[in-house]
Amino acid sequence: MSLSRTLALATLCAASLLAGCSTTSPDVINRQDANRLSTVVDAVVLSTRPVTVAGQQSGVGSAAGGAVGAIAGSSVGGRRDSMVGGILGAVAGAVVGNAVERSVTQEEAVEILLQLRSGERRSVVQAKGNEDLKPGDAVIIVTTGGKARVTRAPKS
Repeated sequence: MSLSRTLALATLCAASLLAGCSTTSPDVINRQDANRLSTVVDAVVLSTRPVTVAGQQSGVGSAAGGAVGAIAGSSVGGRRDSMVGGILGAVAGAVVGNAVERSVTQEEAVEILLQLRSGERRSVVQAKGNEDLKPGDAVIIVTTGGKARVTRAPKS
C-alpha cells in the first residue's frame, strides 16, 4: 500500500474515532453524569419529528487531513515541485479532513415535544435511542447537570 493511501486510511480512522466521542443518545450516559442526583419530571409526548444534529468541527479533522495532504503532496516530483505539492496537499487535505470530521460526527436525532403535568410544554432533542416514543406515551424527563434526556415512564 502506498504512503499516501496509508496516511489517508489513518486520517479516516482518526475521524471515525471522533464519531464515538460525542453522542446525545438517551441510552449512553456520560461518565461525569454517573453517580449524580438528577431531577425527574413526568410528561406526555405530544409529538416527535426526526432531526439531524450537525457534526462538530473541532479542528482535528483539518489538522490530520492537512498533515496527510502535506506528506502525500511533498512526495511529488523534484525539490521545488515537492514544496508546491506539499502546500497544495496540506490545503486540500485540511478541507477534506474538515468535511470528514463534520460528516462522521453528525447524528440522526429526534425532537420530542412534551406536555408537563403543570401544563407547560418543553422540547428535547436527543439521538435516536432504543425506545420509539409516540404521541400519548407517558415519559419522564431526566435532567442532570443541565442536560436532559427523555425515556418511557416506568410502570407503576
